[in-house]
Amino acid sequence: MKDSGIYTRAQLLTAGYDDRSIRRAVRNGSLTRLRAGWFASPNADDTAAAAVRDGGVLTCVDALRFHDLWIPPGCRDGLHLRRSRNKRGKHPACRPLRGCFRTATNAVDTVPVALSCAARCLTTEQWIAICDSYMQSTGKCQTDLAEELDGAGPTVVRLLAKTERRSQSGTESIARVRLRALGYDVVVQPEVDGVGRADLRIGVLLIECDSVLYHASKEDYERDHRRDRRAVVDGWLTLRLTYDDILYDWDGVLADIRAITGADRHRARSARKAELVQRSVRQSALKGRSPSAIDADTDLDAPC
Repeated sequence: MKDSGIYTRAQLLTAGYDDRSIRRAVRNGSLTRLRAGWFASPNADDTAAAAVRDGGVLTCVDALRFHDLWIPPGCRDGLHLRRSRNKRGKHPACRPLRGCFRTATNAVDTVPVALSCAARCLTTEQWIAICDSYMQSTGKCQTDLAEELDGAGPTVVRLLAKTERRSQSGTESIARVRLRALGYDVVVQPEVDGVGRADLRIGVLLIECDSVLYHASKEDYERDHRRDRRAVVDGWLTLRLTYDDILYDWDGVLADIRAITGADRHRARSARKAELVQRSVRQSALKGRSPSAIDADTDLDAPC
């Protein structure tokens, strides 16, 4: 578990301190008393220290950022902390959607507790994107996350059903959530012959969602353009979206997608294109795709 550099008196005692050595450490500056029973080392996380000073612990967006999860831009500003109901401070406290978590024993909430609080502060797409990031980085699945969030309430259960651990980036997660909300039948991380994995697929339309630092080298840039060229030659349509496209020009992106789907250009009408889609379905199945997701792909004339 990542160390915030902030410890309770009980944690210090377990580590070999006694009350006398704690007082000595405070006097010589090797520990700083943040509030009664809470101490910070010289390398303590500044944001977590601010939360503890204000009578709480770090939670919600700030805790998720501390745990190195992808945080979408535009999340609510200000310090995100959780405190007991009987404590007051200058910053408003975040609260979980349901249930009352026990008194905090660490300066930074765990990911499940932080997610439960974040469900109040974030939009649906932001929360789902962070859950995708958590599952992708830890190898957990929806069932694992549901167990960790047990008792968080029906809203969280409903949101969890929309998460995808196969999602490879936050921008991909947000694009998927937005498109599915509009009724598009979006396949996540489909296998495409001669190309490898694409980010999203709607019929024969492949959508690639690049992150802000996606093309880290000339080799990355050239590789993806070779992939796009091969996809077009084989009969796929390819739409490559940048980080800014998805987060700051979504109306323009959606207009382009609707121009394609509105004219039915994404549908596998010919035998050749139908075989492209079926081959993608079969290859995805070999890579461990769930049967339900694969079955959904076989209806080539399904709406959107």
